[in-house]
Amino acid sequence: MAIQGTLKTMSLTDLLQFLAAGRKSGTLKFDRGNVSKQVYFKNGVIVGSKSNDPREYLGQVLLHYGKVDESQLQAAREIQRTSGTRLGEVLVQQGFMTEEEVLDILKTRTLDAIYDLFVWNEGEFEFYDDEPLPADLIAIEVEPTAVIMEGIYRLDELNRYRTLVPSDRAIIELNAGWTSSLKLGKEYRRILYFVEKRMTVAEICYHMHASAFHVYGQLYTLIGEGVARVAGELPEESVPKIAEVEDLPESVTEMIWSAQRKLDSDPEGALLIVQKALQQQPNNADAQGLLVDAEARFVKHVYANDLKPQAVPQLLVAPSDLQLEAIDPQAGFVLSRINGSWDIQSILSICPFREADCLRMIRDLLQRGIIGLS
Repeated sequence: MAIQGTLKTMSLTDLLQFLAAGRKSGTLKFDRGNVSKQVYFKNGVIVGSKSNDPREYLGQVLLHYGKVDESQLQAAREIQRTSGTRLGEVLVQQGFMTEEEVLDILKTRTLDAIYDLFVWNEGEFEFYDDEPLPADLIAIEVEPTAVIMEGIYRLDELNRYRTLVPSDRAIIELNAGWTSSLKLGKEYRRILYFVEKRMTVAEICYHMHASAFHVYGQLYTLIGEGVARVAGELPEESVPKIAEVEDLPESVTEMIWSAQRKLDSDPEGALLIVQKALQQQPNNADAQGLLVDAEARFVKHVYANDLKPQAVPQLLVAPSDLQLEAIDPQAGFVLSRINGSWDIQSILSICPFREADCLRMIRDLLQRGIIGLS
């Protein structure tokens, strides 16, 4: 029996309690825009999760918790591409992590993906009763009650953090004389490196491979201690937006129909239309399904016509002149990983963005003459 609804009609807390009380087994799926998550249950206990949000991929979680650095992840990804071995197994084989450490981080990733659902203001869910667990699932066991308590705590904390850190667009800078008044640990020193560059909160999240909850918490402490302050906020139009589409249909239904017709002849146009549709209706199931197809076709088209996976990008503009270029925060992160030795696949392996979005940013930088390929 399938149970379905929206998070506006049934809260995540009530939903988890219902499944736990009924000792349900199956898959609980959540959809919002281009993000889809699945939480797996066995006899009312959470045993795993899956997410298509790049920020919640295993590699990003490993980077955030300092289990590997970007060079180690890139090397492991290269081995994974050629061998077909799972990332966790590669990390153990290369001596970067132990089996116990991999299992621990997989559990952490599962829980973080679920905790993030508590801050969703909207989204659709559906429970597939008695659906078999994925064959490759590395199972954990977590009582839903513990997840609920931590999720509610994080939501309350995030609301408290936002009293000092208003939004992702906030620009954070250091106060004068902070080094003489406070001793900070390694983790705070790391975030201060990015604060010193007067980055926005969103940019800091990208560069730290971290969730908003963790970054907001650290910034809240730094601002509360007088180490840093909010210097202002970027205007809404400074946030990366989806490219405009000419002759865009008015209704979402017409957008989906138009995107379907463009899939073969113009996959990028189809992708842009689907993204626009999801802006208007984040929970539209037809648009969510079409997005996967459109992204796959766009990626295939780019690799066949514009960019080769083994091509090595190189910076053509002097770093001192980059501030004169209009580069949004996401493209800025990608640009910062172009070092003249990593190929496109290597750069994508450590980016916290969807593959289609990364390729579009790299292609744009190429067309603007900011980078070249070798």
